[in-house]
Amino acid sequence: MRCSSLVLLALLLAMPWCAGYAQAQPPALPGLTLQLSPDAHSSASGQELSLNLQVVLLFTVLALGPMLVVMMTSFTRMVVVLSFVRHAIGTQQLPPAQMIIGLALILSAFVMAPVFGQIQTQALKPYMDNQISQSEALAKAAVPLRTFMLRQTREQDLALFVELAHMDPPATPDDIPLHVLVPGFVISELRVAFQIGFVIFIPFLVIDMVVASVLMSMGMMMVPPVMVSLPFKILLFVLVDGWYLLVKSLVLSFH
Repeated sequence: MRCSSLVLLALLLAMPWCAGYAQAQPPALPGLTLQLSPDAHSSASGQELSLNLQVVLLFTVLALGPMLVVMMTSFTRMVVVLSFVRHAIGTQQLPPAQMIIGLALILSAFVMAPVFGQIQTQALKPYMDNQISQSEALAKAAVPLRTFMLRQTREQDLALFVELAHMDPPATPDDIPLHVLVPGFVISELRVAFQIGFVIFIPFLVIDMVVASVLMSMGMMMVPPVMVSLPFKILLFVLVDGWYLLVKSLVLSFH
C-alpha cells in the first residue's frame, strides 16, 4: 500500500509536467518504443527523448532529489550547524530532529531562492515553452548551481579533487567538471560548518566548567553538572536572542 501511494504521488506530480505533450494524444498506458526509421515527426524533434522516456527520467530525478538537495545546496551547512547548537546546549531531543531538518530546508530554500529563480528563468521556462532542447536546458540549469558552488568552495579543496581525478589543472572555473566540483563543495561546507560549531560551543562550555567548579567547591560531586548548567545555558541562549543571531549568521555566511 505504501509503494502504491508513492507511485500515485509521483504520477500526480508528473501530470502537470507532461500535460503540454499529451494534449494531442488520448490517455493510454505508457509504453517505451524505439523508432529506427525517421519520419516527419522524428526529424522535427531531432534528438529529443520520447515522452515515455522523459517520464522515466522524471522518476529518476525524484529519486535522486534528496541527494541533490543535500550535496549541491546550502543544506549541509545549515543542518550541521543546527545540530551543533542542540548538542552545545545539551538538550538531546529538543528541538526534535524533524524540526532541525525542516528549519534547515526552509533556510536552504531562502538562500537558494535566487539560484532557483535563475534556473526557472533561464532553463526551465524556455524548455517548457519548447524554445530550447533538453540538453540546452540542462546545460543552462547547471550554470547558476556551478556559480553558487564555486563561490563557496576553497581552491585547496578543488585542487585536491582535481589531483585525485588525475586531471590537468583547469584553465578557467568553467572547465571544472561537476564530479570534481561537488565533492570539493561538500567538504568546504563541512569545514565552514565545523568552524561555526566550534564558536557556538565555547560559551556553553564555559558555563559547564563554571558550574562544575562551583559544584565541586560545594562538595556536591554526585550532582551531574549538566543537569544544573542546562537552565543557565537555555537562559543565556534566550537572553542573547540566539536563534536570531544564529540564523542571521548562517544566511550571511553565504557570500
